[in-house]
Amino acid sequence: MHDTIQPDQPALADAHAELTILIADDEPLAAERLQLLLARCGHVHLLGTASDGEGAIRMADALTPDLMLLDIAMPGLDGIEVARALAARRPAPAVIFITAFDQFAVAAFEVAAVDYVMKPVDPDRLARALDRARAYLRRRDEAGTPDPAPPSKHLAEFWASDMSGLVRIAARDIDRVSAERDYMRLHVGARSWLIHSSMNALEDGLDPALFLRLHRSAIVRRDVITGFSRNASGRWIARLADGS
Repeated sequence: MHDTIQPDQPALADAHAELTILIADDEPLAAERLQLLLARCGHVHLLGTASDGEGAIRMADALTPDLMLLDIAMPGLDGIEVARALAARRPAPAVIFITAFDQFAVAAFEVAAVDYVMKPVDPDRLARALDRARAYLRRRDEAGTPDPAPPSKHLAEFWASDMSGLVRIAARDIDRVSAERDYMRLHVGARSWLIHSSMNALEDGLDPALFLRLHRSAIVRRDVITGFSRNASGRWIARLADGS
């Protein structure tokens, strides 16, 4: 599919203003289906389509869309790399990933994606994603667009799978992390979720001002530790606020 460009449009002003959109997808049929679905949505204007990551960046720089609908698996730069490159633009477009692969969800939300929609795209699901993008852009416009702050080197959130789909877990809400073979279990209150990671990676990523690694298989948030005691063998045992 060749890149196509249409004239630029005014920026998003309110909840009912026209949402200008750029599609990036290397599959012609998938891009065409998105175009047809967008044609059925109100208050949207498609600026164009790109068939690879480099083309998506060039078109975004030229057209300054409100929203990018990005495939992830594309030749050259993938969708995650495109989102990272565009994040420094002012104004930066909102990003919704449209993909057939669920394993990139964590990486997608690490680049502040508004939503993550699986192919084949359901029309109602796309409409909800567009509403999220409008709400995000409206909040951003109301708050102003300050210069980008330097990215934190610490993990702020995790995305874990459960029966309902993906669950967002803020790092600051995690009480403790325990190792289970190749997975780590994130404990939040009475609930827990498994993520594929290593204890060393989490120790490096979590803020040491908030979290402490007590054991090769345990990381604990500092403020849930209520005390320490010695067991019969003389080893220190941490007491946590939930009684464990």
